[in-house]
Amino acid sequence: MPVIDSDLIRDVSQYFIDYPIEKPYDKKFGELGRRCRVLRDWLTYAEKADPTTRDVLLAAVERVALSTFPYLQNPSIQPPSERPISDLRSSFEPGSAGIVVPTSDKTLRFAAHLIGSIRSVLGSNLPIQVVYAGDADLGPQSRDYLSSLAEQGPPIEFLNIMAVFDDSTLQLQSGGWAIKAFAALASRFESVVLVDADAVFFQPPEVLLEHDAFLRSGSLLFHDRLLWKHRFADRHEWWRDQIRRPSPAMNVSRVWTEDYAEEGDSGLVVMDKSRVDVLVGLLHVCWQNTHAVREEVTYRITHGDKESWWMGMELAGAGYEFSSHYGGIVGWTDMDGDRPRVCSFVIAHVDAKDQLLWWNGSLLKNKGVPEMTKVYDIPTNWMIDAEWLKGDTKQDMSCMIGGEVRNLTNDQTHTLERSVELAKRVDATLLPPEGMDIV
Repeated sequence: MPVIDSDLIRDVSQYFIDYPIEKPYDKKFGELGRRCRVLRDWLTYAEKADPTTRDVLLAAVERVALSTFPYLQNPSIQPPSERPISDLRSSFEPGSAGIVVPTSDKTLRFAAHLIGSIRSVLGSNLPIQVVYAGDADLGPQSRDYLSSLAEQGPPIEFLNIMAVFDDSTLQLQSGGWAIKAFAALASRFESVVLVDADAVFFQPPEVLLEHDAFLRSGSLLFHDRLLWKHRFADRHEWWRDQIRRPSPAMNVSRVWTEDYAEEGDSGLVVMDKSRVDVLVGLLHVCWQNTHAVREEVTYRITHGDKESWWMGMELAGAGYEFSSHYGGIVGWTDMDGDRPRVCSFVIAHVDAKDQLLWWNGSLLKNKGVPEMTKVYDIPTNWMIDAEWLKGDTKQDMSCMIGGEVRNLTNDQTHTLERSVELAKRVDATLLPPEGMDIV
């Protein structure tokens, strides 16, 4: 371990406080990443230092973190904290793992489909924590209904994010995707399986915690589709301006090396917060999803939160790995001339053994079209590592062509059939009868 100069630590921490990260934020992503690396190193050194040096390092971490990430402060109804990082880390239950589902009344139906399938179809006993932004976001009746879906396994837990972080810089009730990063950070689970409400699983989520990439790096991410090559020059210019020394993970990215448009599908993220680098990287991800930053940069240059996950990990020097394949498709096969293709409205992903694991887009055939709000159709085929043909509108299917057309197995089909049966029972409870408007 290097010799720690306590005066230098105090000087550097004071510099960070005196010269905070301010607008224009698009020029500060890389700078914040360097500061996160310093926090990471201080926390790492503190674990091995003598008591006096440890106290100096941890005090510096707390002061800098509170100045840099004001969302870490307690809500105004609670006493202020002078040790937000320590308080946060002590709230993680050692060795714990669980599923975190951010949702609201608007996505209640899909969250119910997901939770019901995880418990009653896939038989997962991982604890599930539903995260929401106050009663106006997910009301008591909605929470009661989700609780009723836990026919087996631990009871469903609920976490009001407004009771954890200071919302003045977040505005999470109107933030949409922004709540996701804060849900992962606030959860009591040390290892977090963060899932969008409209995700669909073929396998129990437990397999994610055994994925080689997660065990190696502490962060498992999934790729988006390879689309729109050379179409977003400004986005790539910005990435390269902020990422000055790309990691090995970045240098094998086809988005980075071949100028495709979108890297990450954030419908599923797995993180081990016991790893200091991952935790500090997550602080960067959260910063990107604060109100001022997302409105000025994150949700303007890229689409929602999806690129903030890998970018936060990359810039903060945290361990992360993507699944080895870019997004594939599950759907139905037809012919494009003499070439078979698979078409649908969803993005599919595989596990470490290249078996179907999950898809992003709900059990509905097309959740983006109001006229199809009750239309289910079990996919029959899938394809991966092929060319995407993107539909022009939400009403148009996208397709993959040029790869092997694979059939779903009987077990996969049976899993989906049972999940759809359960979803229809949920719909009978939550949706208005035929002939009435769906709110």
